Amino acid sequence: MQLVDDLSYAKTYYPTSRVTKYINGLASKIYLGIYQNRKEESNRLLRFWKYDVPLTVYKHGRIILFSFFVFFLFYTVGFFTAKHDPTFVRDVFGNDYVDKTEHNIASGNPFGIYQQGDSFFMWIAIMINNIIVSFKYFGEGLLLGIFSLKALAQESMRVGVFNYMFFDKGMGAKFVLAVMIHGLLELTAIVMSCGAGAVMGTSYLFPGTRSRLDAFKEGVKDGVKIVIGLVPVLMLAAFYEGFVTRYYTMPLLPNLLILASSAAFIIFYFVVYPILLKRKERSVHA
Repeated sequence: MQLVDDLSYAKTYYPTSRVTKYINGLASKIYLGIYQNRKEESNRLLRFWKYDVPLTVYKHGRIILFSFFVFFLFYTVGFFTAKHDPTFVRDVFGNDYVDKTEHNIASGNPFGIYQQGDSFFMWIAIMINNIIVSFKYFGEGLLLGIFSLKALAQESMRVGVFNYMFFDKGMGAKFVLAVMIHGLLELTAIVMSCGAGAVMGTSYLFPGTRSRLDAFKEGVKDGVKIVIGLVPVLMLAAFYEGFVTRYYTMPLLPNLLILASSAAFIIFYFVVYPILLKRKERSVHA
């Protein structure tokens, strides 16, 4: 500490002196001697999901909440558009997909599409695809978040139309019990990924006392934190879709337990826990 004080004095009054360079060299050696063998924090990843992600979600809660508003708005638009225009379903999904789904419904296996292929490979393929899609939607938010929110609107409308396909056949409850086994987690992650894109894209609009570049860098950093934090959620959602959804005819109790546990996790980790962390942080700094 004394050496660093001397270095500070030397840099102030003798910035070009050889003595200043010599003291700087000594200080560097001592610093390296103290810290080069210092153990890295072993629970860095744990800390990331325990503190960094929830606090970042809290920080940008308004934008993420707006993303959920966009989802529910265009989900409703898709649902009621399909209700009043029967041809809209085929316009969205294509004739082949609709015909196959209607055939499955008529044969008494409405969600048979989730029973195709090997469970393991289906899980891996869905997981990789959804992670890529989430990062893609995030990256599209570069321009004020416009294209991220546009992608969210399109996906939301598709979900609304898809729901109506089964609701129209009197299978609205079965849709929730079957598709939401994986859909609850998957859709939450997609909505928040688009929200992360909006976080990045709007970060340089209101930089405050910072430069727009610094504000943008922070926005990118926060958005990446959110998207990376959602990767385990997408992995679990893909696991459910590959291994569990195909057994949608399971007894009602385990089905409800999966849905309830997913909903409880989403509400706690992305809503309640960030609020508790922020309150604790404020009390520490008070």
